[in-house]
Amino acid sequence: MKKSTGWLLGLLLVFLGGISPVRLAAQAQQPALVIEGGTLIDGNGGTPVPDAVVVIQGNRITSVSRRGQATIPPNAQVINAAGKFILPGLWDGQIVYQWYFGEIMLNHGITATIDVGTAGEVGPVHRDAVIHGKVRGPRSFTSISRLTRVDAGATGLETILTPDRAPKSVQETRDIVKAFFAGGADYLIFNDGELPMDYVRAAFEEANRLGKPVFTRAWGPVTGPREAAMLGSKALPHSAGLAESLMKNPVINIQEKPGENRNEADMWSEMDDARAKEMVQLLVERKVALTPTFRARLGAGGIPTDWARFAEEDRKFFETADANLLAYYPPERIAATLAPYRNPPVTGAVRERRYKGYQNALRFHKMFVDAGGHLIPGGNTNAQRVPGLNLFQEMAIHTDGGVKPMQIIQGATKWSAEMINKGNELGTVEAGKIADVIIVNQDPLQNIQNLRTTNTVIFDGKVVELGYHAYFTDPFRRMTPNRPVDALDWVAAYKTVAGGGGGGGLADPAESPQPAIETINPVMVTEGSPTTTLTLKGFNFVRRSQVLFKGTSVPYKVVNRTELQVTLDAGLLKEAGTFELVVKNPSPMAQGAQMWGNGTSNRAQLIVNYKY
Repeated sequence: MKKSTGWLLGLLLVFLGGISPVRLAAQAQQPALVIEGGTLIDGNGGTPVPDAVVVIQGNRITSVSRRGQATIPPNAQVINAAGKFILPGLWDGQIVYQWYFGEIMLNHGITATIDVGTAGEVGPVHRDAVIHGKVRGPRSFTSISRLTRVDAGATGLETILTPDRAPKSVQETRDIVKAFFAGGADYLIFNDGELPMDYVRAAFEEANRLGKPVFTRAWGPVTGPREAAMLGSKALPHSAGLAESLMKNPVINIQEKPGENRNEADMWSEMDDARAKEMVQLLVERKVALTPTFRARLGAGGIPTDWARFAEEDRKFFETADANLLAYYPPERIAATLAPYRNPPVTGAVRERRYKGYQNALRFHKMFVDAGGHLIPGGNTNAQRVPGLNLFQEMAIHTDGGVKPMQIIQGATKWSAEMINKGNELGTVEAGKIADVIIVNQDPLQNIQNLRTTNTVIFDGKVVELGYHAYFTDPFRRMTPNRPVDALDWVAAYKTVAGGGGGGGLADPAESPQPAIETINPVMVTEGSPTTTLTLKGFNFVRRSQVLFKGTSVPYKVVNRTELQVTLDAGLLKEAGTFELVVKNPSPMAQGAQMWGNGTSNRAQLIVNYKY
């Protein structure tokens, strides 16, 4: 009788909760995963726990204890970690994510990333696909876009989520921030410190209302580090604005000689210790995290102590790379990664001054973390750097500055999660947290570079198959920049020559002009959608124009010479990904248009999102 009652109650809970009995049964039958016998460094900064036992059920850690104190669930998959070290998955705290980073980062134990706001509409789509197991890679938290004073490349045709956005009023600032978060942003980023203060306050108010963190590249002149801290900024990416604000005599763009702008290392060389002490106190009191990106900001000219080693590591990484990785890693990005090492190092008085600046920057951040500040290792990892290695190289620079291994580990785990308000679910190995866990072979507290000795990676409660696969891809091909319509600067320039107005039906000229697309609407649909109508706006559409989707001609209805309503059959929307639309005009091309193209327009891209 009790069994019958329990079963009926269970069914009632299932249907009330909207969970299918099949899914519930599958979760109940999934065997537990147990890590047994290693030394646990849980991310909280306390004494490591030897002979630890971590029990994972589904995607959650259910218990953390020591051998002999834990109950191992029946039929559990047990990982013997004896002699090894258990940690939370690592975070790269500042990244410009590219689709081909996924396997490399997982292989290096990186299970989460924080982007710099260049993802556009595809950012949340990619993030959610990773979380749902559709795409192989680390969690990719995103701000989608960022606020800036002037977007030099703006044409007025960009979508509201296109990076970057330059508001023209307080109300527009609020509207843009609301759109970012409605689009799925995890946090807000200011790209500079130049926006009027009333705009800045409005943006903070909207983010605070939604409980979302704000990052500020506080380079001034309106918002510097002090202003950002007082407004409640959660972080200063690049430690923005600190080098200048801590100088004895702050000056922007000091010139050593005509044509040579002094860089950040030059500014750090003039750090005033009294100002530095006051700034540390303010940042710690206001709980502002710092992501200094030393390698990116201070690496020019070979200044970091380990620069020659970094160069050799990066070269060897590609020289000895798995053939499966090279099957998809773009060759032009390999060349771009190695190019900076060919630049001659600075010498003489310039090097002496910049090395002093490098040491002052390290000293300031050591003061900050020792005072209780949250120092975040982030490599500004982008298409010009080796993912994974770049983060470890950034950590090496932290070590060069005297930052302790435990502080670096906390920065790359717990503090990174807390910086984006995800500390309640991620960043430490504790009961109740999502199970992103790594096991390394050697003790990272003895040498932080031992984090490279990856043995096992557990992501979302599942053991990751390490290695590379020639077929690896990302259906959304997340790159930088990500825009629904590309080459809009070209479109704007061409329009001044071609005109582009005109209503009524399509012309049927003897010589076709070069077509151009300005906007696509909607930008996104869901896989499995019924037959859908898209609107393409642009100019130079003619009677015999073709609209190609995935390279196949699709039907359309003419609204006028600048607008087409394109019909996409449901059969074309079964597959998730990002897919290209172009307008192709018939030959021959008009003589004046030949210099602007070959008869095929710039690309619009439709995102077909997964259905969850």
